[in-house]
Amino acid sequence: MGLPVVAIVGRPNVGKSTIFNRLVGERIAIVEDKPGVTRDRLYGKGEWLNRHFHVIDTGGIEFGETDEILTQMRHQAELAIDEADVILMVTDGRTGVTDADQELARMLNRTGKPIVLIVNKIDNPDMRADIYDFYTLGLGDPFPVSGSHGLGLGDVLEEVVKHFPGGEDEERDDDVIRISIIGRPNVGKSSLTNAILGEERVIVSDVAGTTRDAIDTPFERDGQNYILIDTAGMRKRGKVYETTEKYSVMRAMKAIEESDVVLVVLNGEEGIIEQDKKIAGYAHEAGRAVIIVVNKWDAVEKDDKTMLRFTELIREEFKYLDYAPILFVSAKTKQRIHTILPKVNQVAEAHSMRVSTAVLNDLITDATIMTPPPSDRGKRLKINYATQAAVKPPTFILFVNDPELMHFSYERYIENKIREAFVFEGTPIRIWTRKKT
Repeated sequence: MGLPVVAIVGRPNVGKSTIFNRLVGERIAIVEDKPGVTRDRLYGKGEWLNRHFHVIDTGGIEFGETDEILTQMRHQAELAIDEADVILMVTDGRTGVTDADQELARMLNRTGKPIVLIVNKIDNPDMRADIYDFYTLGLGDPFPVSGSHGLGLGDVLEEVVKHFPGGEDEERDDDVIRISIIGRPNVGKSSLTNAILGEERVIVSDVAGTTRDAIDTPFERDGQNYILIDTAGMRKRGKVYETTEKYSVMRAMKAIEESDVVLVVLNGEEGIIEQDKKIAGYAHEAGRAVIIVVNKWDAVEKDDKTMLRFTELIREEFKYLDYAPILFVSAKTKQRIHTILPKVNQVAEAHSMRVSTAVLNDLITDATIMTPPPSDRGKRLKINYATQAAVKPPTFILFVNDPELMHFSYERYIENKIREAFVFEGTPIRIWTRKKT
């Protein structure tokens, strides 16, 4: 199920992160001028010859005692072993083969998984002779590359895609709604999973971090098929000490990418903390439909204004999720659990909604008449034509006389008009401006 996974492993300072950035391209550099959208990633997405794949960066091994390096490297290799379809082992052509490289190569050889050996920092043709020592690792032909200059990575990717399972990206069943449940540890994600399913399918414990894996559970309700993914709680990156927990965050990130709808779970007892905003940012940035679920509402002391105040707080703290509906539930007492799946159906439909070009252009014309675009130094923005380019999330392209004239505030105005007309509840909307040609 899902896209192939490529894991990047290697000892410190061989250039793993540089190669990761090259493989995922612009996805690593998403810049959005909205508060709370996270920038750091363990997972990225790459593409080569129309084959899409996930990339894991297993960086972060720090120097210390030699034994400690090998221990940490072994943990990182285990991540790759668990997750990857293909493993990229990165070495340093300037320093040559080291004992640590030999140790890692022996571990990877035992996995039985396809391994592509990269010799990085081969920045000019005169250095190509330095790669021959790397045949001693027993991993086949080494590929000379320069991560910093982007040289040689095409040959690497040609080799990588040969090892992907299947000939093409798997077709997803559009009739199945994939739901992932995300949130920091101990907000009640596993209890919520069991409450939705109506049976004890996932271990529930008061100890934070009980769920180590992402568990796919297919089920059917009222004629609709779903796959529910309960993910391990995501802690703040600085607190991710255990390798198993790093693995859990990776699985959660992948679950988000593979989802149609993400339930962002908050703890009603504890309120909102910074990490909640980071976690929700992952889902928003991935372009998934989002529902904010406030769990443990039964344990909150309430008056007639409590729900309203909490809603206002969520809207203030999650400004970039102003499109997401909010549900107040209790997995423990089953309070309002029955409202979740109907709302999931609703936002999934909005997430995949397509608007006809004629209707869209009528709407844009009316919007520009009601509020004409602002002018800049005597030049006024003119929107010539609009079309919907994609769904999941709905993505619109505006062809204009000069994209530089599209101010953020006017783009937001256009988005609001589209939302008013077509009720895109629960889904982000992407708007791109292109110069009319």
